[in-house]
Amino acid sequence: MKKSGILRIGLKLLISDKTKFSALLIGISFAVFLMTQMTAMFAGILNRAHSTVTNIGAAMWIIDPAVNTPTSSVPLPDYLLDIMRSMEGVEYALPLFIGGAQLRLASGTYQGVTVVGLDDASLFGRPELEQGQLQDIYADDSFFVVNDAEYGKLENPALGSTFELNDHRGVIAGIAKVASNGLNGVPTLYTTYSRAIEYIPSTRFTLSYILVKPSNAEAIANIKRNVSQLGYLALTREEFSKRITDFYTYKTGIGTNILLMTVISFLVGLSISGQTFYSFITENVEKFGALKAIGAKGSDLIVMILGMALLTSMTGFGLGIGLVTITVTLVRTVLPNYAAMITFLNLALALCMVIIIAAVSSWFAIRRVLKIEPFDIFRS
Repeated sequence: MKKSGILRIGLKLLISDKTKFSALLIGISFAVFLMTQMTAMFAGILNRAHSTVTNIGAAMWIIDPAVNTPTSSVPLPDYLLDIMRSMEGVEYALPLFIGGAQLRLASGTYQGVTVVGLDDASLFGRPELEQGQLQDIYADDSFFVVNDAEYGKLENPALGSTFELNDHRGVIAGIAKVASNGLNGVPTLYTTYSRAIEYIPSTRFTLSYILVKPSNAEAIANIKRNVSQLGYLALTREEFSKRITDFYTYKTGIGTNILLMTVISFLVGLSISGQTFYSFITENVEKFGALKAIGAKGSDLIVMILGMALLTSMTGFGLGIGLVTITVTLVRTVLPNYAAMITFLNLALALCMVIIIAAVSSWFAIRRVLKIEPFDIFRS
């Protein structure tokens, strides 16, 4: 029999049983939805985990070997900045301060914030301003506030709004936006490096990080080697981001929990679709026997079953991805700090799992169909 003809027969046979066909689609769609939703949340968390590295945009970071996340810095000695500025292959080296603080707002309530102190002369890593002027950062007590999902926690400050930080007066001189929102759920303020270390108590050393621009690509290896000899790490932007991603993936419970939920979603989809598909084959066993009786070969029936499984799986995959997309879009309109994001890797992983589901379901169905004897069907 022609393969196109056997596929059409399989399609009609599948669609004619609307109950089983709907159950198959629902099972696979639900599994795809759960798998993609879990991995999308994980991708969003990892993307926000290294948001500080993304927003600052430095080519290289000098860090203490104990640092795993940007907001948990280990202070570097001040002399290291001078060494970096005189190191061969370094075009420039700039200080960066990142620290936590408690603000006392105008209403009298307290709110934790992350304060980023930029190099006074260059303001390298500054955010893009929506309101205010860049030079206003040099005015007394001035800070820029990031207008992101956490902005409302500061009572939606306007230009000129004041607050108190460790008995120091602070003034909102600009409202800014950044490329990526943070993960920790606290608002972010930018100011100059000198003001940050003055307002926020710290240890004897005040450098959180040193931002370096190598003179050329060949100088990176030399910088890494020299910094390593000093007992510190020199990482490119991509390497630091990967270090942060690996920390959240392998050294926290986030990666394990997401993986577990993804596996559970896969098993749910496999059990539902596999059982439903096998039940469909069993209920229509006499039809497959009739096809064998009129000349259909075992290979023809295998093609039919694979075509039916592929059609159902791909349709369920499309419905599941569409449902995830709609859900993520709608939730983001209600919860701006919702971190889920759909990537090509999420889609590829879900597609691979759907193919596995289809293959396993088909395998059991094929075993059942190949055992059918036409004589037994007609005798019964």
